[in-house]
Amino acid sequence: MPPLSPRELLLLAILAAALIALLSQRVRADLVALLVMVGLGFGEFLAPGEMVAGFANPVVVTIGALYVITAALERTGVVAWIAGRLAAASGGSERRLVVLFTVSGALLSLAMINVAAVAILLPAAVGAARLGGVRESRLLLPLAYGVSLGGGATLFTSANLIVSGSLREQGERALTLLDFLPLGGGVALAGLAFLLLVGPRLLPERDSLVGSALTRPDLAAAYRLSERLWEVRLLASSPLVGQALATTVIGTRLGVTVVALLREHETLLPPDPATELAADDVLLVLGREERVRQLELEGTVVGQGAVGEGFAGSRLPVRLTEVVVRPRSTAVGQTLKELRFRQKFGMTALALWRGGRSYRTDVGDFALQSGDALLMVGAAGPAAVLAREPGFIVLHSGEAAPAELGRKGLLAALITLAVLLVSTSGRVPISEAMLSGAALLVLTGCLGMDDVYRAIEWRTLLIIAGLMPLGAALVSTGLAVRLSEQLGGALSGAGAIGLAGGLYLLSAGLTQAIGGQVAALILGPIAVSTARAVGVDPPTLAVVVAIGCAAAFLTPISHPVNLLIMAPGGYQPRDYARLGIGLLAVCFLALLLLLPLLTPL
Repeated sequence: MPPLSPRELLLLAILAAALIALLSQRVRADLVALLVMVGLGFGEFLAPGEMVAGFANPVVVTIGALYVITAALERTGVVAWIAGRLAAASGGSERRLVVLFTVSGALLSLAMINVAAVAILLPAAVGAARLGGVRESRLLLPLAYGVSLGGGATLFTSANLIVSGSLREQGERALTLLDFLPLGGGVALAGLAFLLLVGPRLLPERDSLVGSALTRPDLAAAYRLSERLWEVRLLASSPLVGQALATTVIGTRLGVTVVALLREHETLLPPDPATELAADDVLLVLGREERVRQLELEGTVVGQGAVGEGFAGSRLPVRLTEVVVRPRSTAVGQTLKELRFRQKFGMTALALWRGGRSYRTDVGDFALQSGDALLMVGAAGPAAVLAREPGFIVLHSGEAAPAELGRKGLLAALITLAVLLVSTSGRVPISEAMLSGAALLVLTGCLGMDDVYRAIEWRTLLIIAGLMPLGAALVSTGLAVRLSEQLGGALSGAGAIGLAGGLYLLSAGLTQAIGGQVAALILGPIAVSTARAVGVDPPTLAVVVAIGCAAAFLTPISHPVNLLIMAPGGYQPRDYARLGIGLLAVCFLALLLLLPLLTPL
């Protein structure tokens, strides 16, 4: 191969720098995407209009519309209805629970973004597991992997849309659902069989709080709240009587948090800082014993009631609620104090679960991370409001799933079904079909325009749109062809099946470190060029790469859904690889067996 030109070397350096930045995770992926765009512009690899063309790419439009359609299904109660039916059908059996939620996750991911599918099923799965006495660690990882498997069998996921776009940009036909369903569906079925038959032997089953606090059905015991929650009754002689809550020693000097106040038949939850305390007020406070006991010097009686679901011992009508921070939530990087969480939702954070450990001190000062689990105390109403926030998943909101779908729910379901059918037919471009469906959902009142802006994960779209020009530059400079020649030469002795298998392993390996979306953006153009260079069907190799990008089985960071279930399931990083290595091997073997039977490779 002739030596690389300075222009090709510069582009290779930009690609390498982007990969290093993404692998190190020290630079945000959206910032990396912007820097790549700037580098390509200054390097004159693309014209100014081409540099920002990713924002108008049909793939970006389609993914954005998918977020809107999913949000409409959530808002109108369709997904709650589905989740409620699954929970009711589980019957408390561990095997039945795993089968129902794993298969349902795979089916839901055929029509929506993977993260949304898990977010829909997660609260129902946790609730059903606890009602049936099943540990969440036995259920949530198969659910997440089922969703990933289903994502490799459909067109309607980010990585699959990206590789389809790579084909179209190089003059090949775009992919349809029927291109993915035979091969991707076969691989998914093999993976599901492994998860359901062999998976239970490889899943953790923990009892200890150190191993997995969230696997306990008693939330208060799981977070060890009995050590930190106290009831404080004010005596008539207390100097605190008549003082505004904000000016007392409770918060200013002792650093104790007042969660709720009971005064005769009135409950203040949370109490206003300007509230003046009165004799016989009962305060539910959160703090260390040595701090709370100092209130006995202020004319109070301090004790601990039966701390549990509903706090029956204190007669305070509050409930415990678990909240998980969604991947790419706008709350990531901010503290609860900065978010004014207590003022906005009327709920107080009692504990935070992160990295296998429960934190119960100064929870409001922690900068939130994706996958953090928070234990909140508050009334049922605020919990239900929080459940509708796009950045959080409430595992227990106090809301029952609707018994029947309402008019808007049925309408949203019908519109979504019509959009999927039109997209599959190939008569209308998928971007136009999805965008039309999203607009129709807004016009029919299934979703408001403000909800549309909140539903779209703009950071994801920025990453995809920002890195798309890199693929275009690889093609326009001829570097994609050069790399494909090297790849084809290295695997030439293995034949077409070996080439496909090598690309699958390459894309799956890259996915574990940088995620499937970015892996598809980098490998998509190279796979198409490789197919042309060695005389293999380009759409088939593109589908193989997409299926490999769905194989996010080995690390928590390989896909946002893996982070999402980490805290509720009490998982450690090794748990993903323990189950994922066997799953990846089964999917790889299934791919090799099915390729000559189902594709024109």
